[in-house]
Amino acid sequence: MPAVVAEGLEKSFGDTRALCGVDFEIERATVLGVLGPNGAGKTTAVRILTTLLRPDAGRAVIDGIDVVAEPRKARARIGLTGQYAAVDERLTGMENLQLVGRLFHMGGAEARDRATALLERFSLDEAGGRVVKGYSGGMRRRLDIAMSLIAEPSVLFLDEPTTGLDPRSRLEMWDVIDGLVADGTTLLLTTQYLDEAERLADDIVVIDRGAVIARGTATELKSQSGGDRVEVTIGPGGDLGRVPGLLAPFAQTGVSASVDAEARVVTVPVETTEHIVPAVVRCLDDAGVEVLDVVVRRPTLDDVFLQLTGHRAEDDEPLAEPDGAAVTGGVQR
Repeated sequence: MPAVVAEGLEKSFGDTRALCGVDFEIERATVLGVLGPNGAGKTTAVRILTTLLRPDAGRAVIDGIDVVAEPRKARARIGLTGQYAAVDERLTGMENLQLVGRLFHMGGAEARDRATALLERFSLDEAGGRVVKGYSGGMRRRLDIAMSLIAEPSVLFLDEPTTGLDPRSRLEMWDVIDGLVADGTTLLLTTQYLDEAERLADDIVVIDRGAVIARGTATELKSQSGGDRVEVTIGPGGDLGRVPGLLAPFAQTGVSASVDAEARVVTVPVETTEHIVPAVVRCLDDAGVEVLDVVVRRPTLDDVFLQLTGHRAEDDEPLAEPDGAAVTGGVQR
């Protein structure tokens, strides 16, 4: 059976409905990206699946274990890294890891060996003896995930793991996630970034106002917002009226170009972007049309949300989601 099953999850906080019947599954050793703006209900769903909240209705299952009926057994199968790194700044990286190991009733030698292996795996071995207060944001994030892996969980929940990281740290985190999946770990990744979900997730669920509004691969989701498109800016001497016809061979089947006469920009949704820029430039140059710029535009999170919901992601009003502790395997922290 799938590693994670969520069926009809509902949760309210007072008059606010945070989840309105959320359904999804995650196959083993794959990544499900849960995409949505702040307050959409992503974190509430994660907290239910990790036993930190009880649902008002619905069912959540981890490795065949009902998280409400048998929460202790479920916790033994999971690891969770929350939105903010839950590390002790006064301890070294090694001490943080050993502490979690001892909370799992590991012996001193076993906890030390496991901590050493994880420090090496996450490229923190040289920093393992340093106090965490001096770590960069990316290093703290890697240590936080390492702490979630002390007990070797089969399912790992990463709640917006790259929020606030610089581009280099973000790429490093992506490499870490790739390695975890390659080793057989099942991941649920919540994120606000379509490019992150596209890079990491085998499947994506889009949540808005507590409900799943779309599911599919990144390519399938982007196609719902018009897919990739090419924007051509025509010079003042170019014949703007001819351009849509000239670009028709590049357009998606059954889709015509749109024209912004004031900006002198023609936009055409395309089937593929491979070699599209030089091909468009050659086509218009051969036709004697003056071109100022050709740009490939890819759908963003805003594009997807605008198409699916009629509002942009940042315009969404956050739902009331309570603060909560993180849980590492069977240990809340």
